[in-house]
Amino acid sequence: MDFVIVGAAETPGLRWFRQGLWQALRAHGHTFLEEPTPTVRLVLNFTRSERPRPFRRKSQGTFVTSIVELPEAPADFLKTCYPILVRALSNLLIALVPGGRSSSVNGTRWEAHFITLELGHYVEACGEDEADFFERIYRRLAPLAQARLVINNEFHPDLPPELWNGNERTEKLKEAGRFLASLNLLPAPFPLEEILPPRDFQHVKRLYGLGGLSYGNLSVREDAQRFWMSASGVDKGNLQVIGRDILLVKGYDAARNVILLSVPPHIEPRRVSVDAIEHWMIYREHPEVGAIIHVHAWMEGIPVTTVNYPCGTWELAAEVAELVRQAPDPARAVIGLRNHGITVTGRSLEDIMERLRGRVIPQVPME
Repeated sequence: MDFVIVGAAETPGLRWFRQGLWQALRAHGHTFLEEPTPTVRLVLNFTRSERPRPFRRKSQGTFVTSIVELPEAPADFLKTCYPILVRALSNLLIALVPGGRSSSVNGTRWEAHFITLELGHYVEACGEDEADFFERIYRRLAPLAQARLVINNEFHPDLPPELWNGNERTEKLKEAGRFLASLNLLPAPFPLEEILPPRDFQHVKRLYGLGGLSYGNLSVREDAQRFWMSASGVDKGNLQVIGRDILLVKGYDAARNVILLSVPPHIEPRRVSVDAIEHWMIYREHPEVGAIIHVHAWMEGIPVTTVNYPCGTWELAAEVAELVRQAPDPARAVIGLRNHGITVTGRSLEDIMERLRGRVIPQVPME
């Protein structure tokens, strides 16, 4: 993996962090670039929390980690830091915060707070062993930066006319979305267009096809090869239009790394949820699975993924699929996505809703 450092580390704490992380990356054999290239894998973007400087990548495969220093720990890290993450056009934010006294920089015991696009927040604290601290930072960062996105969509205007208004399965999908909303399991979509200046909003749309960030998704099997799934960036509690709010996934082209979708010819389609590759893997392997729901919530006593890979990556999909495979009944599995949420399989959407009722915990534990 190659990496580049951009922006100015303007404080002693940021300069210390930059040097320590650079050494950890080099110790693991990664290549440092003096200047960004169009295909650079990892960008470390040092910027200011009060005025984040965005890094406009040239490739989907570039993972941008923005790093800021905060004068003190905010009362609500996500509320304070999530807009910084978005404004810096980042995949990940590391907020460096003084957490007490130690022998580190200027006697400060630093904490590195990780904020993810999936609303994750977890912490690594620096003790007396700085080398160990930066090794832990590296182990958190490297798997995320090296994961492979599967988020490109190809729309085929070949949806049969009898499905242009959906069917009984899409009606069940709408009902399930309303059910999740009634349990307050669907955070409000994050309005990118209200946070980003027009230039950066257009950059994100052009590179990723995203018009907004929403959380959670749900799908239902149509037949042996196809499944209906909620779109990206929409209110899952108010699914309405086929091709815009609900899409029919008909396959995955591995050679081109693209999700294939059937849409009505008269609709300007939205992209399907970024977790389509995960659902595709599960449906393909387990014919008995009839529906899948993913929410940013938790349940006790469930198997958990080892790494909090970003949504829409092959690695996350493969790890979830493996845990479903290991479940006593893959058709009724509940899998924890570390620092993220749960993916639940069912023989039907009604089956999943019944199992969620009364058991789901709104707060995801962060590790």
